[in-house]
Amino acid sequence: MKYETVLIGGRWLPTTETIDVENPATTQVIGTSGRATVAQVDQAVAAARDALPAWGSLPLEQRATALDRLVDALRGRRRELIDVTVAEVGTPVADATAWHVDLGIELVVSAIRNLRAHRFESEVGNSLLFQRPVGVAACITPWNYPFYQLTAKVAPALAAGCTVVLKPAELTPLSAYLFAEAVEEAGLPAGVFNLLPGIGAEIGAALADHDGVDLVSFTGSTKVGRAVGAAAAGRLAKVCLELGGKSASLVCADADLETAVRSTVESAMLNAGQTCSAWTRLLVPAERYDEAVQIAGAHAASLVVGDPTDETTQVGPLVSRNQWEQVSAMVDSAVERGARLVTGGTKPAELGTGHYLAPTILADLSPDDPASQEEIFGPVLVVHPYTDEDEAVRIANGTRYGLAGAVWAGSEDRALALARRLETGQVDLNGAAFNPEAPFGGWKESGLGRELGRIGLEEYLEWTAVQR
Repeated sequence: MKYETVLIGGRWLPTTETIDVENPATTQVIGTSGRATVAQVDQAVAAARDALPAWGSLPLEQRATALDRLVDALRGRRRELIDVTVAEVGTPVADATAWHVDLGIELVVSAIRNLRAHRFESEVGNSLLFQRPVGVAACITPWNYPFYQLTAKVAPALAAGCTVVLKPAELTPLSAYLFAEAVEEAGLPAGVFNLLPGIGAEIGAALADHDGVDLVSFTGSTKVGRAVGAAAAGRLAKVCLELGGKSASLVCADADLETAVRSTVESAMLNAGQTCSAWTRLLVPAERYDEAVQIAGAHAASLVVGDPTDETTQVGPLVSRNQWEQVSAMVDSAVERGARLVTGGTKPAELGTGHYLAPTILADLSPDDPASQEEIFGPVLVVHPYTDEDEAVRIANGTRYGLAGAVWAGSEDRALALARRLETGQVDLNGAAFNPEAPFGGWKESGLGRELGRIGLEEYLEWTAVQR
């Protein structure tokens, strides 16, 4: 796939430079994207501002109908979106289908459903309250779930009546081009959606600092999120940051240990561990620690690592050589500090090419160890014992992050009581299904604001109160 353009104001404009896109399973270049310039940021923001009045004032049902057409166009590209996701991310095809593409399309459907159900006006005493679109939204998306994260931001922004400038990650821009083509097919007005692939430090930074941008929605590392938030705050622009995580899976003494441990391993290894909400710390009662470590190691070692195009593959490669080196270095450092390497930690010998790392289980570390405090962002799970539930909660809450987590207990009441004590944005009880209507976002250094569902739609709206 070769793209050497950006989409601004409904026109595909050429770029003088391009960015190669690598398949992390083969290390071969599989496509190119355009590389936007800072001057094109000005053009795209201007186009979005020009399109804002008409799109923001469009009757709600007309806007919803336009987005219905977008869903149809995306569904028509479903197979291509899956293939592109496998190729540019390296995620196994089964996960690309379920967690990247099908869920991403469902988020567009959800945004439309919430648009049609939302009450944009209400009354409180002698005041009429109404909500309007924030304005121009800059959406800066990461490489780990490129299509899903795109839809999680762009769909509610468009539904709310905002216009959008999208900056996809330079490692995985190809699915964003397919989305842009679907926008054109759906007939959305020119300038409502603009695409600026490019380098984050150039284009993302320029968008965050642009006076014409009313809201910045960013997903990525906490380090970069701080810079984005500071730039937006300098202009007093709204900001939504979905950042790092180091989520705990807390297993109670009366839980089904086998199910809890196996499920936690699968969460930690999903998308080769490149999932901000993954449960990457397993907390188990001290008396069952050895048993839990054995179960975790055996299950991790049983996962099929290899060709992401194979339906039987469960763990694909890391997204880049740089990411592989960073994750491997963190594992090696943990072992040097005394961690027990239960399984994994190296590239599987049978995989000659690709940025593969075997699913890795670390044990016998302090909860304060960097491997248990810092986001590794690879297929690595750390197991910790605890003596009582108060200590378990202290360990679970004892990082600078607070994005997700899990509690496993013999009763829902017990699990819920513990979930109420966790300082985190989302908690799953006993393997509950993911709910795309529930708000997603973090406490502490995991971010600001929320995505998904009705609350995610409201991130892109502003209030006005009229006294009468």
